[in-house]
Amino acid sequence: MKKSKRNLIITVFTMIFLMLSVSIFAAGGDSQKFDYGALSLIPPIVAIALAFLTKEVILSLALGVFSGALISTFATSSSGFFLKIVESYTNTISYPVKALGDEWHAGILIFTVAIGGMVAIISKMGGTRAIANALAKKAKTARSAQNVTWLMGIVIFFDDYANTLIVGPTMRPLADKMKVSREKLSYIVDSTAAPVAGMALISTWIGYELGLIGDSFKAANLTDINAYSVFINTIPYRLYSIFAIVMVFLVGFMLRDFGPMYKAEKRARLTGKLLSDGATPLSSADFEKGNEKKDIPLRMSNALVPIITLVVFAFIGLWYSGGGLEKPFTLIGIRDAFGDADASVSLIWAAILAGIVAMVMGISQKILTLHEAFEAWVEGAKSLMITAIILTLAWSIGSVTETLGTAPYLVKVVSGSLPGWLLPTLVYIMSSIVAFSTGTSWGTMAIMMPLAIPLATHYSGGALTPIVYATLGSVLTGSIFGDHCSPISDTTIMSSMASSADHMDHVKTQIPYALFIAGLTIVVGTIPIGLGLPVWISFILGVIGIWATLKFFGKSTKLEDLQAEEGIKVNAQLEEE
Repeated sequence: MKKSKRNLIITVFTMIFLMLSVSIFAAGGDSQKFDYGALSLIPPIVAIALAFLTKEVILSLALGVFSGALISTFATSSSGFFLKIVESYTNTISYPVKALGDEWHAGILIFTVAIGGMVAIISKMGGTRAIANALAKKAKTARSAQNVTWLMGIVIFFDDYANTLIVGPTMRPLADKMKVSREKLSYIVDSTAAPVAGMALISTWIGYELGLIGDSFKAANLTDINAYSVFINTIPYRLYSIFAIVMVFLVGFMLRDFGPMYKAEKRARLTGKLLSDGATPLSSADFEKGNEKKDIPLRMSNALVPIITLVVFAFIGLWYSGGGLEKPFTLIGIRDAFGDADASVSLIWAAILAGIVAMVMGISQKILTLHEAFEAWVEGAKSLMITAIILTLAWSIGSVTETLGTAPYLVKVVSGSLPGWLLPTLVYIMSSIVAFSTGTSWGTMAIMMPLAIPLATHYSGGALTPIVYATLGSVLTGSIFGDHCSPISDTTIMSSMASSADHMDHVKTQIPYALFIAGLTIVVGTIPIGLGLPVWISFILGVIGIWATLKFFGKSTKLEDLQAEEGIKVNAQLEEE
Protein backbone atom coordinates (compact mmCIF):
# COMPACT_ATOMS: atom_id res chain seq x y z
CA MET A 1 0.00 0.00 0.00
CA LYS A 2 1.35 3.42 -0.92
CA LYS A 3 2.38 5.66 1.96
CA SER A 4 -0.02 8.48 0.99
CA LYS A 5 -2.98 6.08 0.83
CA ARG A 6 -2.03 4.51 4.14
CA ASN A 7 -1.76 7.93 5.79
CA LEU A 8 -5.18 8.92 4.41
CA ILE A 9 -6.78 5.77 5.82
CA ILE A 10 -5.14 6.33 9.21
CA THR A 11 -6.29 9.95 9.28
CA VAL A 12 -9.90 9.18 8.32
CA PHE A 13 -10.09 6.30 10.80
CA THR A 14 -8.72 8.51 13.57
CA MET A 15 -11.27 11.25 12.91
CA ILE A 16 -14.19 8.80 12.80
CA PHE A 17 -13.00 7.08 15.97
CA LEU A 18 -12.67 10.38 17.80
CA MET A 19 -16.09 11.63 16.73
CA LEU A 20 -17.81 8.42 17.80
CA SER A 21 -15.94 7.98 21.06
CA VAL A 22 -16.44 11.50 22.40
CA SER A 23 -20.18 11.31 21.80
CA ILE A 24 -20.43 9.61 25.20
CA PHE A 25 -20.13 13.02 26.88
CA ALA A 26 -23.13 14.63 28.48
CA ALA A 27 -24.16 18.05 27.21
CA GLY A 28 -23.73 21.30 29.10
CA GLY A 29 -21.16 22.67 31.46
CA ASP A 30 -18.13 24.92 31.51
CA SER A 31 -15.16 23.60 29.55
CA GLN A 32 -12.72 25.16 31.99
CA LYS A 33 -14.38 23.49 35.01
CA PHE A 34 -15.23 20.15 33.43
CA ASP A 35 -13.14 17.30 34.82
CA TYR A 36 -11.87 15.52 31.70
CA GLY A 37 -9.68 13.05 33.58
CA ALA A 38 -7.83 10.58 31.37
CA LEU A 39 -9.52 12.04 28.28
CA SER A 40 -7.28 15.09 28.64
CA LEU A 41 -4.41 12.88 27.47
CA ILE A 42 -6.05 12.19 24.10
CA PRO A 43 -4.69 15.25 22.20
CA PRO A 44 -1.01 14.56 22.94
CA ILE A 45 -1.55 10.81 22.46
CA VAL A 46 -3.19 11.42 19.08
CA ALA A 47 -0.35 13.74 18.06
CA ILE A 48 2.34 11.29 19.15
CA ALA A 49 0.66 8.17 17.74
CA LEU A 50 -0.08 9.75 14.37
CA ALA A 51 3.45 11.14 14.19
CA PHE A 52 4.69 7.57 14.69
CA LEU A 53 2.36 6.12 12.08
CA THR A 54 2.31 8.78 9.37
CA LYS A 55 5.62 10.63 9.90
CA GLU A 56 3.62 13.80 9.14
CA VAL A 57 4.15 16.20 12.04
CA ILE A 58 1.87 19.00 10.81
CA LEU A 59 -1.01 16.58 10.22
CA SER A 60 -0.42 14.93 13.59
CA LEU A 61 -0.39 18.21 15.51
CA ALA A 62 -3.46 19.47 13.64
CA LEU A 63 -5.45 16.33 14.48
CA GLY A 64 -4.24 16.59 18.06
CA VAL A 65 -5.76 20.07 18.21
CA PHE A 66 -8.95 18.82 16.55
CA SER A 67 -9.27 15.95 19.02
CA GLY A 68 -9.03 18.38 21.93
CA ALA A 69 -11.61 20.71 20.41
CA LEU A 70 -13.87 17.71 19.79
CA ILE A 71 -13.63 16.57 23.40
CA SER A 72 -14.27 19.98 24.94
CA THR A 73 -17.15 20.70 22.55
CA PHE A 74 -18.93 17.38 23.15
CA ALA A 75 -18.41 17.78 26.88
CA THR A 76 -19.85 21.27 27.18
CA SER A 77 -22.15 21.96 24.23
CA SER A 78 -25.90 21.29 24.38
CA SER A 79 -26.25 21.15 20.58
CA GLY A 80 -27.06 18.07 18.54
CA PHE A 81 -24.44 15.61 17.33
CA PHE A 82 -23.83 17.05 13.87
CA LEU A 83 -23.86 20.64 15.12
CA LYS A 84 -21.28 19.64 17.71
CA ILE A 85 -19.06 18.41 14.87
CA VAL A 86 -19.35 21.81 13.20
CA GLU A 87 -18.61 23.60 16.48
CA SER A 88 -15.60 21.35 17.01
CA TYR A 89 -14.26 22.38 13.61
CA THR A 90 -14.72 26.09 14.29
CA ASN A 91 -13.16 25.70 17.74
CA THR A 92 -10.20 23.93 16.14
CA ILE A 93 -9.61 26.92 13.84
CA SER A 94 -9.90 29.34 16.75
CA TYR A 95 -6.87 27.88 18.53
CA PRO A 96 -4.23 28.83 15.90
CA VAL A 97 -6.01 32.17 15.34
CA LYS A 98 -5.69 33.00 19.03
CA ALA A 99 -2.09 31.77 19.04
CA LEU A 100 -1.19 34.14 16.20
CA GLY A 101 -2.92 37.01 18.00
CA ASP A 102 -0.60 36.70 20.99
CA GLU A 103 2.07 39.43 21.03
CA TRP A 104 4.83 37.07 22.19
CA HIS A 105 3.96 34.49 19.55
CA ALA A 106 3.89 37.10 16.79
CA GLY A 107 7.30 38.38 17.88
CA ILE A 108 8.81 34.91 17.79
CA LEU A 109 7.46 34.26 14.28
CA ILE A 110 8.76 37.59 12.96
CA PHE A 111 12.20 36.93 14.45
CA THR A 112 12.30 33.43 12.96
CA VAL A 113 11.52 34.56 9.41
CA ALA A 114 13.86 37.56 9.76
CA ILE A 115 16.73 35.23 10.65
CA GLY A 116 15.87 33.10 7.63
CA GLY A 117 16.02 36.18 5.41
CA MET A 118 19.39 37.29 6.77
CA VAL A 119 20.91 33.82 6.35
CA ALA A 120 19.69 33.68 2.75
CA ILE A 121 21.32 37.03 1.88
CA ILE A 122 24.61 35.98 3.48
CA SER A 123 24.56 32.74 1.48
CA LYS A 124 23.67 34.61 -1.72
CA MET A 125 26.71 36.87 -1.25
CA GLY A 126 28.97 33.84 -0.73
CA GLY A 127 29.83 34.84 2.84
CA THR A 128 29.44 31.44 4.47
CA ARG A 129 31.26 29.79 1.57
CA ALA A 130 34.18 32.19 2.08
CA ILE A 131 34.47 31.24 5.76
CA ALA A 132 34.32 27.56 4.88
CA ASN A 133 37.01 27.91 2.20
CA ALA A 134 39.33 29.77 4.57
CA LEU A 135 39.03 27.01 7.17
CA ALA A 136 39.52 24.29 4.55
CA LYS A 137 42.98 25.66 3.72
CA LYS A 138 44.12 24.72 7.23
CA ALA A 139 43.55 20.98 6.67
CA LYS A 140 46.71 19.05 5.68
CA THR A 141 46.18 15.54 7.11
CA ALA A 142 43.32 13.16 7.89
CA ARG A 143 43.37 14.44 11.47
CA SER A 144 43.29 18.11 10.51
CA ALA A 145 40.70 17.45 7.78
CA GLN A 146 38.34 15.98 10.37
CA ASN A 147 38.99 18.63 12.99
CA VAL A 148 38.67 21.52 10.54
CA THR A 149 35.35 20.05 9.38
CA TRP A 150 34.32 19.92 13.04
CA LEU A 151 35.43 23.53 13.59
CA MET A 152 33.58 24.66 10.49
CA GLY A 153 30.42 23.06 11.87
CA ILE A 154 30.86 25.08 15.08
CA VAL A 155 31.52 28.35 13.23
CA ILE A 156 28.43 28.05 11.03
CA PHE A 157 26.25 27.88 14.13
CA PHE A 158 23.26 29.95 13.12
CA ASP A 159 21.37 27.37 11.03
CA ASP A 160 21.63 23.60 10.75
CA TYR A 161 20.57 23.53 7.11
CA ALA A 162 23.08 26.22 6.11
CA ASN A 163 25.69 24.34 8.13
CA THR A 164 25.07 21.08 6.30
CA LEU A 165 24.82 22.67 2.86
CA ILE A 166 28.10 24.57 3.26
CA VAL A 167 30.32 22.23 5.28
CA GLY A 168 29.70 18.99 3.37
CA PRO A 169 30.40 20.11 -0.20
CA THR A 170 33.26 22.39 0.87
CA MET A 171 35.18 19.79 2.85
CA ARG A 172 34.40 16.77 0.67
CA PRO A 173 37.22 17.27 -1.88
CA LEU A 174 39.77 17.72 0.90
CA ALA A 175 38.40 14.78 2.91
CA ASP A 176 38.59 12.64 -0.23
CA LYS A 177 42.21 13.68 -0.77
CA MET A 178 43.07 12.72 2.83
CA LYS A 179 41.23 9.40 2.45
CA VAL A 180 38.55 10.17 5.01
CA SER A 181 35.55 7.94 4.31
CA ARG A 182 32.28 9.47 3.19
CA GLU A 183 30.65 7.80 6.19
CA LYS A 184 32.97 9.72 8.52
CA LEU A 185 32.45 13.01 6.68
CA SER A 186 28.66 12.71 6.83
CA TYR A 187 28.89 11.82 10.53
CA ILE A 188 30.91 14.95 11.30
CA VAL A 189 28.58 17.13 9.23
CA ASP A 190 25.47 15.68 10.87
CA SER A 191 26.87 15.89 14.41
CA THR A 192 27.78 19.56 14.18
CA ALA A 193 24.53 20.74 12.59
CA ALA A 194 21.47 20.41 14.85
CA PRO A 195 23.46 19.85 18.10
CA VAL A 196 25.22 23.19 17.53
CA ALA A 197 22.30 25.24 16.16
CA GLY A 198 20.01 23.98 18.92
CA MET A 199 22.27 25.44 21.63
CA ALA A 200 23.38 28.64 19.88
CA LEU A 201 22.31 31.84 21.60
CA ILE A 202 21.39 33.32 18.22
CA SER A 203 20.12 30.97 15.52
CA THR A 204 17.13 29.96 13.43
CA TRP A 205 16.26 27.55 16.25
CA ILE A 206 16.11 29.91 19.19
CA GLY A 207 12.86 31.61 18.27
CA TYR A 208 11.13 28.26 18.04
CA GLU A 209 12.61 27.05 21.32
CA LEU A 210 11.77 30.28 23.16
CA GLY A 211 8.21 30.09 21.90
CA LEU A 212 7.73 26.58 23.24
CA ILE A 213 9.43 27.34 26.55
CA GLY A 214 7.40 30.48 27.21
CA ASP A 215 4.08 28.91 26.31
CA SER A 216 4.69 25.74 28.31
CA PHE A 217 5.47 27.72 31.45
CA LYS A 218 2.26 29.69 30.96
CA ALA A 219 0.40 26.38 30.78
CA ALA A 220 1.98 25.50 34.13
CA ASN A 221 0.61 28.79 35.56
CA LEU A 222 4.09 30.34 35.76
CA THR A 223 3.67 33.58 33.84
CA ASP A 224 6.60 35.59 35.22
CA ILE A 225 9.28 33.31 33.73
CA ASN A 226 11.81 34.80 31.30
CA ALA A 227 12.08 32.29 28.47
CA TYR A 228 15.49 33.50 27.26
CA SER A 229 16.97 33.21 30.74
CA VAL A 230 15.57 29.69 31.07
CA PHE A 231 16.93 28.79 27.63
CA ILE A 232 20.45 29.83 28.64
CA ASN A 233 20.22 27.90 31.90
CA THR A 234 19.25 24.70 30.06
CA ILE A 235 22.38 24.68 27.89
CA PRO A 236 24.64 22.85 30.42
CA TYR A 237 21.94 20.18 30.77
CA ARG A 238 21.79 19.38 27.04
CA LEU A 239 24.37 16.71 27.56
CA TYR A 240 23.66 14.61 24.48
CA SER A 241 24.33 17.57 22.21
CA ILE A 242 27.43 18.56 24.18
CA PHE A 243 28.85 15.02 24.29
CA ALA A 244 28.10 14.47 20.58
CA ILE A 245 30.14 17.56 19.70
CA VAL A 246 32.96 16.53 22.05
CA MET A 247 33.05 13.01 20.61
CA VAL A 248 33.39 14.26 17.03
CA PHE A 249 36.42 16.29 18.08
CA LEU A 250 38.04 13.43 20.03
CA VAL A 251 37.41 10.90 17.25
CA GLY A 252 39.23 13.16 14.81
CA PHE A 253 41.97 14.25 17.20
CA MET A 254 42.76 10.76 18.49
CA LEU A 255 42.20 9.08 15.09
CA ARG A 256 40.40 6.21 16.78
CA ASP A 257 37.08 4.63 15.83
CA PHE A 258 35.00 1.57 16.63
CA GLY A 259 32.26 -0.50 15.05
CA PRO A 260 31.18 0.04 11.44
CA MET A 261 32.88 3.45 11.36
CA TYR A 262 36.26 1.85 12.00
CA LYS A 263 35.72 -0.54 9.09
CA ALA A 264 34.77 2.37 6.83
CA GLU A 265 37.85 4.37 7.81
CA LYS A 266 40.11 1.34 7.43
CA ARG A 267 38.73 0.72 3.93
CA ALA A 268 39.23 4.35 2.91
CA ARG A 269 42.77 4.66 4.32
CA LEU A 270 44.14 1.39 2.93
CA THR A 271 42.35 1.11 -0.40
CA GLY A 272 41.30 4.67 -1.16
CA LYS A 273 37.69 3.47 -1.53
CA LEU A 274 35.69 6.28 0.03
CA LEU A 275 32.39 4.42 -0.40
CA SER A 276 31.46 0.85 0.43
CA ASP A 277 30.92 -1.72 -2.31
CA GLY A 278 27.48 -1.28 -3.81
CA ALA A 279 26.98 2.12 -2.19
CA THR A 280 24.61 4.59 -3.83
CA PRO A 281 25.70 8.05 -2.75
CA LEU A 282 23.02 10.67 -2.43
CA SER A 283 23.73 13.84 -4.34
CA SER A 284 21.93 16.98 -5.33
CA ALA A 285 22.84 19.75 -7.72
CA ASP A 286 21.75 22.24 -5.08
CA PHE A 287 24.47 21.01 -2.76
CA GLU A 288 27.07 21.19 -5.51
CA LYS A 289 26.43 24.74 -6.64
CA GLY A 290 25.34 26.23 -3.32
CA ASN A 291 23.01 29.20 -3.04
CA GLU A 292 25.43 32.02 -3.86
CA LYS A 293 25.61 33.88 -7.14
CA LYS A 294 28.15 32.68 -9.66
CA ASP A 295 31.40 34.48 -10.41
CA ILE A 296 31.42 36.72 -7.35
CA PRO A 297 34.29 37.47 -4.95
CA LEU A 298 34.01 35.35 -1.80
CA ARG A 299 34.64 37.54 1.24
CA MET A 300 34.39 36.36 4.84
CA SER A 301 33.31 39.85 5.90
CA ASN A 302 30.05 39.35 4.01
CA ALA A 303 29.11 36.75 6.60
CA LEU A 304 31.00 37.97 9.65
CA VAL A 305 29.73 41.56 9.66
CA PRO A 306 25.99 40.68 9.55
CA ILE A 307 26.44 37.87 12.09
CA ILE A 308 28.44 40.08 14.46
CA THR A 309 25.79 42.78 14.01
CA LEU A 310 23.10 40.25 14.91
CA VAL A 311 24.90 39.01 18.00
CA VAL A 312 26.03 42.41 19.31
CA PHE A 313 22.69 44.14 18.83
CA ALA A 314 20.79 41.15 20.19
CA PHE A 315 22.70 41.48 23.44
CA ILE A 316 22.33 45.28 23.43
CA GLY A 317 18.61 44.88 22.78
CA LEU A 318 18.21 42.34 25.57
CA TRP A 319 20.08 44.63 27.96
CA TYR A 320 18.06 47.69 26.92
CA SER A 321 14.62 46.04 26.94
CA GLY A 322 15.37 44.60 30.36
CA GLY A 323 15.85 48.08 31.83
CA GLY A 324 19.61 48.12 31.51
CA LEU A 325 19.72 51.92 31.54
CA GLU A 326 18.20 51.96 35.03
CA LYS A 327 20.43 49.18 36.40
CA PRO A 328 24.09 49.40 37.43
CA PHE A 329 26.54 48.42 34.69
CA THR A 330 27.90 45.45 36.60
CA LEU A 331 27.76 41.71 36.04
CA ILE A 332 24.81 41.47 38.42
CA GLY A 333 23.08 44.44 36.79
CA ILE A 334 23.59 43.02 33.31
CA ARG A 335 22.36 39.61 34.46
CA ASP A 336 19.23 41.18 35.97
CA ALA A 337 18.60 43.17 32.79
CA PHE A 338 18.83 40.03 30.69
CA GLY A 339 16.49 38.28 33.09
CA ASP A 340 13.87 41.04 32.68
CA ALA A 341 14.34 41.42 28.92
CA ASP A 342 11.65 41.09 26.28
CA ALA A 343 13.50 38.50 24.20
CA SER A 344 11.17 38.44 21.19
CA VAL A 345 11.29 42.21 20.63
CA SER A 346 15.06 42.40 21.22
CA LEU A 347 15.79 39.61 18.78
CA ILE A 348 13.52 41.16 16.15
CA TRP A 349 15.45 44.43 16.41
CA ALA A 350 18.74 42.62 15.92
CA ALA A 351 17.60 40.25 13.15
CA ILE A 352 16.04 42.98 11.00
CA LEU A 353 19.05 45.26 11.49
CA ALA A 354 21.44 42.44 10.57
CA GLY A 355 19.37 41.74 7.46
CA ILE A 356 19.55 45.40 6.46
CA VAL A 357 23.33 45.41 7.00
CA ALA A 358 23.65 42.31 4.80
CA MET A 359 21.54 43.94 2.08
CA VAL A 360 23.58 47.16 2.16
CA MET A 361 26.84 45.20 1.95
CA GLY A 362 25.65 43.17 -1.01
CA ILE A 363 24.33 46.19 -2.89
CA SER A 364 27.33 48.44 -2.12
CA GLN A 365 29.74 45.79 -3.44
CA LYS A 366 27.54 45.35 -6.52
CA ILE A 367 27.17 41.65 -5.73
CA LEU A 368 23.39 42.02 -5.50
CA THR A 369 20.90 44.45 -6.92
CA LEU A 370 18.22 45.87 -4.65
CA HIS A 371 15.71 43.49 -6.23
CA GLU A 372 18.00 40.47 -5.77
CA ALA A 373 18.65 41.38 -2.14
CA PHE A 374 14.95 41.63 -1.31
CA GLU A 375 14.21 38.50 -3.32
CA ALA A 376 16.87 36.57 -1.37
CA TRP A 377 15.46 37.85 1.93
CA VAL A 378 11.93 36.82 0.98
CA GLU A 379 13.06 33.38 -0.18
CA GLY A 380 14.91 32.87 3.09
CA ALA A 381 11.85 33.91 5.07
CA LYS A 382 9.65 31.58 3.00
CA SER A 383 12.01 28.69 3.70
CA LEU A 384 10.94 28.84 7.35
CA MET A 385 7.21 28.82 6.63
CA ILE A 386 6.91 25.16 7.65
CA THR A 387 8.61 26.10 10.91
CA ALA A 388 6.03 28.83 11.49
CA ILE A 389 3.16 26.40 10.85
CA ILE A 390 4.57 23.79 13.22
CA LEU A 391 5.18 26.42 15.88
CA THR A 392 1.64 27.78 15.57
CA LEU A 393 0.18 24.28 15.87
CA ALA A 394 2.45 23.59 18.83
CA TRP A 395 1.10 26.67 20.59
CA SER A 396 -2.41 25.54 19.66
CA ILE A 397 -2.04 22.06 21.11
CA GLY A 398 -0.57 23.67 24.21
CA SER A 399 -3.75 25.75 24.54
CA VAL A 400 -5.86 22.64 24.01
CA THR A 401 -4.09 20.73 26.77
CA GLU A 402 -4.48 23.77 29.03
CA THR A 403 -8.24 23.81 28.36
CA LEU A 404 -8.56 20.09 29.10
CA GLY A 405 -6.30 20.20 32.14
CA THR A 406 -3.80 17.70 30.74
CA ALA A 407 -0.89 18.94 32.82
CA PRO A 408 -2.68 18.86 36.21
CA TYR A 409 -4.05 15.39 35.45
CA LEU A 410 -0.66 14.10 34.37
CA VAL A 411 0.96 15.59 37.45
CA LYS A 412 -1.67 13.97 39.65
CA VAL A 413 -1.15 10.54 38.07
CA VAL A 414 2.62 10.57 37.72
CA SER A 415 3.51 12.31 40.97
CA GLY A 416 2.21 9.41 42.97
CA SER A 417 4.15 6.75 41.08
CA LEU A 418 7.28 8.31 39.55
CA PRO A 419 10.22 9.40 41.70
CA GLY A 420 11.17 12.98 40.86
CA TRP A 421 14.80 12.08 40.21
CA LEU A 422 13.73 9.82 37.32
CA LEU A 423 11.78 12.53 35.50
CA PRO A 424 14.69 13.91 33.38
CA THR A 425 15.59 10.38 32.29
CA LEU A 426 12.01 9.43 31.40
CA VAL A 427 11.49 12.64 29.44
CA TYR A 428 14.82 12.15 27.66
CA ILE A 429 13.94 8.60 26.60
CA MET A 430 10.43 9.54 25.47
CA SER A 431 11.71 12.52 23.47
CA SER A 432 14.37 10.36 21.84
CA ILE A 433 11.87 7.68 20.80
CA VAL A 434 9.37 10.16 19.38
CA ALA A 435 12.09 12.03 17.45
CA PHE A 436 13.61 8.85 16.06
CA SER A 437 10.24 7.59 14.93
CA THR A 438 9.09 10.87 13.38
CA GLY A 439 12.42 12.15 12.09
CA THR A 440 11.86 15.65 13.45
CA SER A 441 13.32 17.29 16.52
CA TRP A 442 11.07 20.34 16.24
CA GLY A 443 7.88 18.32 16.09
CA THR A 444 9.04 16.30 19.10
CA MET A 445 9.74 19.46 21.09
CA ALA A 446 6.25 20.70 20.26
CA ILE A 447 4.69 17.48 21.54
CA MET A 448 6.85 16.92 24.63
CA MET A 449 7.40 20.42 26.00
CA PRO A 450 3.82 21.10 27.19
CA LEU A 451 3.88 17.78 29.06
CA ALA A 452 7.37 17.95 30.55
CA ILE A 453 7.42 21.45 32.04
CA PRO A 454 4.27 21.13 34.21
CA LEU A 455 5.60 17.84 35.59
CA ALA A 456 9.01 19.34 36.33
CA THR A 457 7.59 22.44 38.02
CA HIS A 458 5.31 20.24 40.11
CA TYR A 459 8.28 18.32 41.49
CA SER A 460 10.21 21.55 42.06
CA GLY A 461 7.34 23.29 43.81
CA GLY A 462 7.21 25.95 41.10
CA ALA A 463 10.86 26.94 41.54
CA LEU A 464 13.44 26.88 38.75
CA THR A 465 15.61 24.11 40.16
CA PRO A 466 18.15 21.84 38.44
CA ILE A 467 15.37 19.25 37.99
CA VAL A 468 13.41 21.75 35.89
CA TYR A 469 16.43 22.70 33.78
CA ALA A 470 17.45 19.06 33.42
CA THR A 471 13.94 18.03 32.33
CA LEU A 472 13.70 20.89 29.86
CA GLY A 473 17.19 20.09 28.60
CA SER A 474 16.12 16.46 28.22
CA VAL A 475 13.31 17.48 25.86
CA LEU A 476 15.59 19.68 23.77
CA THR A 477 18.57 17.33 23.59
CA GLY A 478 16.55 14.09 23.48
CA SER A 479 14.71 15.48 20.47
CA ILE A 480 18.04 16.12 18.76
CA PHE A 481 19.33 12.61 19.55
CA GLY A 482 16.30 10.91 18.01
CA ASP A 483 16.44 13.21 15.01
CA HIS A 484 20.23 12.82 14.75
CA CYS A 485 20.20 9.09 14.05
CA SER A 486 16.78 8.65 12.44
CA PRO A 487 16.99 7.52 8.80
CA ILE A 488 13.89 9.60 7.99
CA SER A 489 15.25 12.82 9.49
CA ASP A 490 15.68 15.69 7.06
CA THR A 491 19.06 16.67 8.53
CA THR A 492 20.30 13.07 8.37
CA ILE A 493 19.28 12.85 4.72
CA MET A 494 20.78 16.26 3.98
CA SER A 495 24.06 15.22 5.60
CA SER A 496 24.23 12.19 3.32
CA MET A 497 23.46 14.36 0.30
CA ALA A 498 25.93 17.11 1.24
CA SER A 499 28.69 14.54 1.76
CA SER A 500 27.72 12.38 -1.24
CA ALA A 501 27.47 9.38 1.07
CA ASP A 502 25.22 6.35 0.83
CA HIS A 503 22.36 7.25 3.14
CA MET A 504 22.00 3.92 4.93
CA ASP A 505 25.78 3.60 5.25
CA HIS A 506 25.72 6.98 6.98
CA VAL A 507 22.91 5.87 9.29
CA LYS A 508 24.50 2.49 10.12
CA THR A 509 27.92 3.95 10.94
CA GLN A 510 26.51 6.86 12.94
CA ILE A 511 23.96 5.01 15.08
CA PRO A 512 26.53 3.16 17.27
CA TYR A 513 28.16 6.48 18.13
CA ALA A 514 24.80 8.16 18.76
CA LEU A 515 23.58 5.29 20.95
CA PHE A 516 26.83 5.31 22.92
CA ILE A 517 26.48 9.04 23.61
CA ALA A 518 22.78 8.61 24.44
CA GLY A 519 23.56 5.89 26.98
CA LEU A 520 26.42 7.90 28.44
CA THR A 521 24.07 10.87 28.83
CA ILE A 522 21.76 8.77 31.00
CA VAL A 523 24.51 7.08 33.04
CA VAL A 524 26.54 10.18 33.91
CA GLY A 525 23.89 12.82 33.22
CA THR A 526 20.14 12.54 33.66
CA ILE A 527 20.12 9.98 36.50
CA PRO A 528 22.95 11.49 38.61
CA ILE A 529 21.64 15.02 38.05
CA GLY A 530 18.19 13.86 39.13
CA LEU A 531 19.81 12.58 42.32
CA GLY A 532 21.50 15.93 42.93
CA LEU A 533 24.89 15.68 41.20
CA PRO A 534 26.10 19.07 39.87
CA VAL A 535 25.95 19.23 36.09
CA TRP A 536 29.62 20.24 35.75
CA ILE A 537 30.65 16.94 37.31
CA SER A 538 28.46 15.11 34.78
CA PHE A 539 30.22 17.00 32.01
CA ILE A 540 33.68 15.99 33.27
CA LEU A 541 32.62 12.36 33.71
CA GLY A 542 31.16 12.33 30.21
CA VAL A 543 34.30 13.68 28.56
CA ILE A 544 36.41 11.14 30.47
CA GLY A 545 33.99 8.39 29.42
CA ILE A 546 34.26 9.33 25.74
CA TRP A 547 38.06 9.50 25.89
CA ALA A 548 38.34 6.18 27.74
CA THR A 549 35.97 4.41 25.33
CA LEU A 550 37.93 5.58 22.30
CA LYS A 551 41.25 4.82 23.98
CA PHE A 552 40.47 1.30 25.18
CA PHE A 553 37.70 0.11 22.86
CA GLY A 554 38.42 2.10 19.72
CA LYS A 555 41.08 1.17 17.18
CA SER A 556 43.63 3.47 15.59
CA THR A 557 42.95 4.67 12.06
CA LYS A 558 46.45 6.07 11.60
CA LEU A 559 47.81 4.79 8.31
CA GLU A 560 50.90 3.15 9.80
CA ASP A 561 48.81 1.32 12.43
CA LEU A 562 46.37 0.05 9.82
CA GLN A 563 49.24 -1.06 7.59
CA ALA A 564 50.91 -2.83 10.49
CA GLU A 565 47.65 -4.59 11.32
CA GLU A 566 47.37 -5.79 7.73
CA GLY A 567 51.05 -6.69 7.51
CA ILE A 568 51.77 -3.98 4.97
CA LYS A 569 55.17 -2.28 4.97
CA VAL A 570 54.83 1.30 6.17
CA ASN A 571 55.66 3.88 3.55
CA ALA A 572 56.94 6.95 5.30
CA GLN A 573 55.86 9.14 2.40
CA LEU A 574 52.25 8.24 3.08
CA GLU A 575 52.44 8.72 6.83
CA GLU A 576 49.76 11.14 7.91
CA GLU A 577 51.28 12.30 11.10
